[in-house]
Amino acid sequence: MHAEKTQLQGLVVLQPSKFSDERGWFAELWNKRALANLGIETAFVQDNHSVSTKANTVRGLHYQAPPFAQDKLVRCGAGRLVDIAVDIRKGSPTFGASITVELTPQNGTQLYIPVGFAHGFITLEPETEILYKCSNFYEPRSEGSIQLFDPALGLNLGVRPEDCVLSAKDAAAPMLGDIVSPFEWQASE
Repeated sequence: MHAEKTQLQGLVVLQPSKFSDERGWFAELWNKRALANLGIETAFVQDNHSVSTKANTVRGLHYQAPPFAQDKLVRCGAGRLVDIAVDIRKGSPTFGASITVELTPQNGTQLYIPVGFAHGFITLEPETEILYKCSNFYEPRSEGSIQLFDPALGLNLGVRPEDCVLSAKDAAAPMLGDIVSPFEWQASE
């Protein structure tokens, strides 16, 4: 497994090794030892699988506040999506900065998103599936959200908000400047 650190501390783009032959291909998507060798020692407790039937479906940006905060390991099972993570750690030198990564089954790319980031995605094709591991259980009373189309985030997603499919909750999400982040930034060793 190959790892590419990003400019956002803790956020890592992972590329599992793919082994192909005449039958197709095989990839090891999660391996505790391999990830530990990359400095990721997260214990995952929940797997989620979401299907979006239409292109331009938006889910997020979501986070869970402590003590239910979650690290996530995200990949695409079918279709195509742009995965988005935004640093919302108070005091972080990259507060409000984001990463966007296109995930497809063909490219096999995964995104490791640590606690302290809001996460979301937009589908690029119908019948897109996202699969992700979480380090903590879902707790509805702990969830928060941020408006994906907040101009302060500077995201150029190539689609207008009015052309997207999103839940009423995501449409009403506050702007980044209107939230009180429950996360504190801590410099790594």
